[in-house]
Amino acid sequence: MENRFSVSLARVRTGLLYRVLFSYDFMLTFFGSMPALVNAHRRVNLLVVGYRIRATSQKSLPFKCCNTADSGLLVGRWIPGHNSAVVLAVIHYPFIPGQVKKYLSELQSQTQVDLTVLGSWSMPKEGQEGMDSFLKDLSTIFPQKCWLQLSREIGKRGFTCQVVQNNGRLLQDREQKNGEGDKIILIHYDQRKVMLSQLHPVQDVGQKSDVEASELRLVFQTVAQSQPLFFLDKYDDGPLKLSHWQSEGREASIIAELLKQASVPVCIFLTWLLSLWYWFCSFRILHLPPVLFISSKLSTCVQSVYRAVHFRTVFSPKKAGTHVEFMRKANIFVSFLVDIALGLLLISWLYRENRISKLADTLVPVADRVAKELQELLEWLMGAPAGLKMNRALDQVLGRFFLYHIHLWISYIHLMSPFIERILWYVGLSACLGLTFALSVLSDIVALLTFHIYCFYVYGARLYCLTIYGLSSLWRLFRGKKWNVLRQRVDSCSYDLDQLFIGTLLFTILLFLLPTTALYYLVFTLLRLVVVLFQGVIHLSVDFINSFPLFAIGLRICRPYRLAEGVKFNVLCQEPGTPLHLMMEINPLKCSSVLQCYRTPTYSCYPKDSWAGLCKKLFVGELIYPWKQKTDKTD
Repeated sequence: MENRFSVSLARVRTGLLYRVLFSYDFMLTFFGSMPALVNAHRRVNLLVVGYRIRATSQKSLPFKCCNTADSGLLVGRWIPGHNSAVVLAVIHYPFIPGQVKKYLSELQSQTQVDLTVLGSWSMPKEGQEGMDSFLKDLSTIFPQKCWLQLSREIGKRGFTCQVVQNNGRLLQDREQKNGEGDKIILIHYDQRKVMLSQLHPVQDVGQKSDVEASELRLVFQTVAQSQPLFFLDKYDDGPLKLSHWQSEGREASIIAELLKQASVPVCIFLTWLLSLWYWFCSFRILHLPPVLFISSKLSTCVQSVYRAVHFRTVFSPKKAGTHVEFMRKANIFVSFLVDIALGLLLISWLYRENRISKLADTLVPVADRVAKELQELLEWLMGAPAGLKMNRALDQVLGRFFLYHIHLWISYIHLMSPFIERILWYVGLSACLGLTFALSVLSDIVALLTFHIYCFYVYGARLYCLTIYGLSSLWRLFRGKKWNVLRQRVDSCSYDLDQLFIGTLLFTILLFLLPTTALYYLVFTLLRLVVVLFQGVIHLSVDFINSFPLFAIGLRICRPYRLAEGVKFNVLCQEPGTPLHLMMEINPLKCSSVLQCYRTPTYSCYPKDSWAGLCKKLFVGELIYPWKQKTDKTD
């Protein structure tokens, strides 16, 4: 049986993590080969010891930091409400107790963590035979409810631990007299990984919660908030020498420090540029109703506003206060860099080998080809499409009406043909603002080039909608019903003979005209749906680039311990006479959970109606606007 088990916050109720973990049944399941431990188990004291992993071997414990330090005092925190403690560092002998108390009080004011001296650590060394008794006597200077005594023994892989009460008696002796067995379990962890990791679901330090924080979350928060404790290394001149994960030298990066120093003036400059942009947008002429209406329908304007909000968030000189804010800023910044890089690649492709001119030369013939296909389609509808018998008069009126619009559209395209290449040349430069901006411009260009198809769809939909609603009203007239507008319901009503005669005549006319209007509506709706589908693909691409958490996914792949979902434990040492040694490793967050937690919220240009609601709108002839939201009213 493998000596490994894992704990996930999603599966273990908060606040009972270690109690469930070290309950009687659980110990019986995973430590069935230790009957003495199981039979004597009544209560478990948990001691978490910090270390820095450098090499792992099956034959030796990976003790490379606090566990190999010289004799001294254990600095850490007692977990409130639990029989457990977190060891963060070891203060080496010699030291002055007054300086130790002053140093810990300064750390408490900086970290807001109740750091204290937990006990003593004894490492066998020549010339220090009486060190154990000396360190034990320090419990009177640093009074605690329980004083931990950790000591290494020569020839053993693990080390022993004794818990001394404030009256000088061993806790194990008291429990043995009462017929109970007290077992101490030492859990080793990587201080650097635990300090940098964020346990999920995310709960801010100052956030108020009705649920009590679990013991595991308190351990992670203690190590993360005690970061100033790890700033003191052996190269610092001071009366105290500590052993922790970076006591051999502070971990830092010159590039990271330079970027931190340069980020403040850069953010101030970019914030000033954003203020100029908002000042320009505050002009009164830009807030007129026609301008607001047009800008709200153009994807380019929507994307500009969206990016401006993101720039204000990212380039704010204010430091991110929580993990969620930091991840949001980082995701937006990385997404912006990738967007700019893709836009520059698009520019390099467009302006190479004179592709802009080739694109302009093919645009007018393609527009003519589309117009010719529409003319042939209308001529087919004006005849006998698929052998259907159409209303001749209405068919001719609608066909000539739409053919006139096509003629106007062809004239407009040929009028703009001399300027198309220059327009495309300047439009291509918009890709320097990012690929999303170029895609938004492409969506607006498609909307302008297919404006005649949109007009055909609107005309056909309005005519079909009037026919459907007229037939439904006249059908209620035959049944002696009417629609009550005030109460929004169908009520009974009595009609005279003239009203019934006119209603029958109008119902017959609309019924015979319905196939013609329905056919035109069906054809132009299909054309409109093709255009909307193409624009939808563009908007989905823009939304994917804006919302995809690239930084979080990269962090999950390169440094999975930064996003923790739980922990797992490996048995490191199991010797008689010594506590059980466990190794705590971090379970990384799943990629699907990373996407769900850190996906950046974006705008949505398409309706969120269900497929049933969309089909209902298509059947009754209601207009489908790609920019309408579900809560917006339609005509």
